[in-house]
Formats: sequence, C-alpha cells, structure tokens
Amino acid sequence: MYDSVGDFMRRCSINRKEKATAEGILFTDQYQLTMAQLYYRQGIYDTTAQFDHFFRSYPNYGDHQAGYAINAGLQWLVDWMQEAHFRDQDLDYMRGMTSRNGNRIFEEDFLAWLKDNGNFSALNLYAIPEGRVVHPSVPLTMVVGPLGQGQLLETQLLNQLNYQTLIATKAARIHQAGRGGLMMEFGARRAHGSAALAGARAALIGGADFTSNAGISHALGFPPKGTHAHSMIQVFMALGGTEIDAFRAYADTYPDDCLLLVDTIDTLHSGMPNAIIVFEELRKKGYDPVGIRLDSGDLAHLSVQAAKMLNDAGFDKASIVLSNNLDELILLQIITQIQEEAPHYGVEPDDVIGRLVYGVGTRLITSAGSSALDGVYKLVAVQKNSEWLPAMKISENPEKVSNPGHKKAWRIYDKRNRATADLIGLADENPDSWDGVYLHHPAKVRTYRSIDKDDVSRIEPLHVEVMRDGKLVYEMPTIQEMREVRKKDIALLDLGVRRIMNPHIYHVSLTEKLWDMKQDIIQSMRV
Repeated sequence: MYDSVGDFMRRCSINRKEKATAEGILFTDQYQLTMAQLYYRQGIYDTTAQFDHFFRSYPNYGDHQAGYAINAGLQWLVDWMQEAHFRDQDLDYMRGMTSRNGNRIFEEDFLAWLKDNGNFSALNLYAIPEGRVVHPSVPLTMVVGPLGQGQLLETQLLNQLNYQTLIATKAARIHQAGRGGLMMEFGARRAHGSAALAGARAALIGGADFTSNAGISHALGFPPKGTHAHSMIQVFMALGGTEIDAFRAYADTYPDDCLLLVDTIDTLHSGMPNAIIVFEELRKKGYDPVGIRLDSGDLAHLSVQAAKMLNDAGFDKASIVLSNNLDELILLQIITQIQEEAPHYGVEPDDVIGRLVYGVGTRLITSAGSSALDGVYKLVAVQKNSEWLPAMKISENPEKVSNPGHKKAWRIYDKRNRATADLIGLADENPDSWDGVYLHHPAKVRTYRSIDKDDVSRIEPLHVEVMRDGKLVYEMPTIQEMREVRKKDIALLDLGVRRIMNPHIYHVSLTEKLWDMKQDIIQSMRV
C-alpha cells in the first residue's frame, strides 16, 4: 500500500534515466523480446527474412470512409532505428524479468548477443516515400534482414508509421474538403501526450500549411501560427475594461499580425463592429489587419455576415479564420451553406470561401471517428540456401490472409495518365515486359480484371531503397517536397476515388504468379 498520495505519485513517476529506457529500444512489446530469444535458442536468428508492413483497410469514420491514404512517418522511424540499441541499463532491466515461478526469462548468453547485435545495423529497408498516396494490402514498408533484428523492429515501426499515416490521411481529406484553403493545425491541447508532435508533422505532410505548436514548427522549419484566446477579452472585462480595449491592446502589441477573435460576447453586434474600429485605427497607422476568427455559432452564416461587414468597411482582403471541431464533413456543409446563403446578402460565395482559413484541432489530431490505422507487420518470406521461401498467415477471414513471398509493388497508369491500379507481385517479375496485365483481387477468387498494354501509359515501381545494412542510402525529402508529391498523387486519382463520401474503390491487385503461389500455399496448408 502507498503511505500517501505523494508516495503514490513518486513511485508512479519516472526519472530521466527511466525515461530513456522507456523511449529507447525497449519501446517495444514483450513478445518481441521473447520471440527474439526463441529465434536465438533455435539458431535461426540470423536467417534472412522479409517482413511487410501494410494496412488492411482505409480509415472508416463511421458515416464515411476514405478512398485513399497518405503515407507518413518514415523519417522519424529511420532516425529512431539509427540510434536504438541495447544499453547496459536496458540489459540490467531484462536480467530482472522473471517467469511466474521466479526463474529468469532472459538468459545471459542471449543478453550478450543483444549487447552486440541488438540494433538494426544489418537490416535493409524499402519503403513507399512519405507523402505518396497509398492503398490497402500494398506494403508501405518492406524489412529484409536477420530474423531477430526484424522481429525487434515491429512495435516501433507500427507505432511510428500507422499513426502518422492516419493523421496525414485525415489532413489531406480536410484540405480537399476546404478546397485547398489555408489550413492550420491546432491540436496540441487535445492530442495524446507527445503524439501532438508526430501528429503535427503528419498534418503538415497531409495538408496543413502551418501548426500552432511552436516547438515542432521550429524543428521542422515552419513559422508557428496562432491568434489569441477568449481569456484575453475576459481578463480585460473582469478588470473593468471592454472588448475593444482588449482588441486595441492586441493590435498595439502585434500590429503586423492582428487577427481578432470576435465571438466572446456577440459576434455580429459587438465583436465585428469593435474589430472593424480597431482595423480602421491600424490602417491609419499604416498597417493591414490580417482578419478575424470565428470559433462558435453558425460558422457558415457568420462567415457570410462577417465578409459583408468587412467588405463594407473596405477590408475585402481580410481573412476569416474558422475553428471549433472542424473536419471534412463539417467543411463540406459550411461551404455548401455559404454557396446558397451568400447571394441573399449581396455577397459572392467565392468571395467568402476564398478568404476562409481553417483552424483544425481535435478531430484532426485524434482522427475522430477512426482512431487507429489497422496497419500490420507480417513475416512473408525467409531465405534458405539463397532461395526465398514464402511464409503466410492463414485466417478464416479472407481479408486477413497475408500475401506471401519476396515481393515488389507497382502503380499502373492508364492512357489518361490516371492511376488505375496498384499491383503486387514477386520480386523477379517485370510488368514492363508484359503484353498485358492480369489483375487478381487479393482475397476474392472470382474478382479480377485485365489491362491491355495499349491501355497503359506507364508502370511505376512504388518502393525506394531507404536503408542498406542499417545505413541510410536515401535522401529524405523535405516536408514541402512531400506535400508536392501528395498533391500530384491525389491529382492523378480518378475523381470518384477522391470523393469525401462513398468513394469509388481503387483497384489493388496481385499478379497471376503471386496469386497462384498464394492459392497453392492455402491448399497445401489446409490438407
């Protein structure tokens, strides 16, 4: 029992040394460690193996589902892999782990092996670059190397790549729904601990232009963005001042970047008139106000009214920042309402929509409605005498039967140069040499299609070599380069696949050779 609340808190806290252990190579599941020891005991820890990381289905938000995803997280995974190793403190901790009967779980010879080999120095990593559009079943990452090291990587790989891909996908959808308008990520206060950092990075890849998070902005080379809080107005009023006093104080302090939150009291009868007065005072001093922010109420209606009031006062370039639990569906509704309502007040809909800025927080950083990507890490092949032997997981659910073998993946573009299918095949196959492509659904026996060579404009390999023998051999792109890749990939999707609601199904297929191998293995395992 704990003697006091203070005693409980002290025992539950961790010091810097313990934090380093928690965030280092022991940031893993226990079974990764026990599996690695089993492989060591069996003498197969050095067997060359391939693990594939892929997701089984797009994020499903309940009332709508994504039709594509955006790959993210690779650079942070690689950074961690290059630093992670078993320190003396980690090995001492493992020495103290015991079974139910009090026996040591990890023997000294295995710990000695971990000290020398418990890192990722022998792994080769192949991946689809960050920012690219990705689809279910296609390996986002392929890990090739010693079985023991490959096993130890699983938890951290899934932790880094699944979450950032999930958030980048949500950000891309919000960016799309907002018609490419300026978008700011505001989620740090609602994120799950330090996931705010990974989430902000992923949001920047997926569609956000800026984040309010100052630290990650600095680390990634972006200026942080923000406005002011309702509390600024509240404190002035509590001390006997007024809303306009608060606005003037903010404008005096930040004349170059004055953006006022106008909904603390009454948006249209107090906030907007007071903001316009302050904007006029700023203009007389030679400054251009940035705009106003709306955080409550009917955002579509208030946007129209705010635009009209700003226009009438000569501030037709001022931005209107929207916040308050925005996501892709809410933005679609706001924009639709503005298109219908604005003409009734003598305002052009595009004049309102074109000046909107989106501050997205909770529903982006938590991927509201779809809180996890079902990304998995599966052993698909092992090497024996230089020959690749396929490995496969069987399931009663056909969607969970993995695709075996040492593989590659390609993207096929039709005559319009639109992405029409992703194709998974064996590493020794070369689609460029085929007269046509026969595409099998990964799980459904009777679902297939064929594409004539004349209907194909190009076939693109999807993976790049990222690490060779644990060393980085790939020049990581900048966030801006990832954004450009994302924009290009989305533009090459059919409009139906891009739909926010009820998207068309994008084809992910297996080559005939891989399909036949998969069926042969299934039959042999069921005999």
